[in-house]
Amino acid sequence: MSPLSFLLNILWLILGGLAAALAWVIAAVIMAITIIGLPWSFAALRIALYTLLPFGHEIRSRPDAGVLSLLGNIIWFVLAGWWLALGHLILAVALALTIIGIPFAWAHLKLAGASLAPVGTEIVPRGSPPMVAF
Repeated sequence: MSPLSFLLNILWLILGGLAAALAWVIAAVIMAITIIGLPWSFAALRIALYTLLPFGHEIRSRPDAGVLSLLGNIIWFVLAGWWLALGHLILAVALALTIIGIPFAWAHLKLAGASLAPVGTEIVPRGSPPMVAF
């Protein structure tokens, strides 16, 4: 991790990243309690970890994600995705009002997109080559 990414991640945690990660963990716990929501809870925990340290990493769609991922994302959107996305959008607008908050607003916008469809994604270090599916 570069020194700039490290600094941005520290500021991110202070300026709302910790609260955003906590929201993802709460969504994962709620899904896990239902037992049938375990596939979504694993996806939510993966995004929660990304939410703690978003700078220096990126979210990608997995090339082997299939129709079940699409169905999982539709169910996720109805149950939890829309309110997580709304929270990220509200935080993005609030942070974008300040000059120093613009990079953090951009990170929240990326997380809002991930909130809509977290199943079938992977978190990779920025700049890593894409995974090839055989």
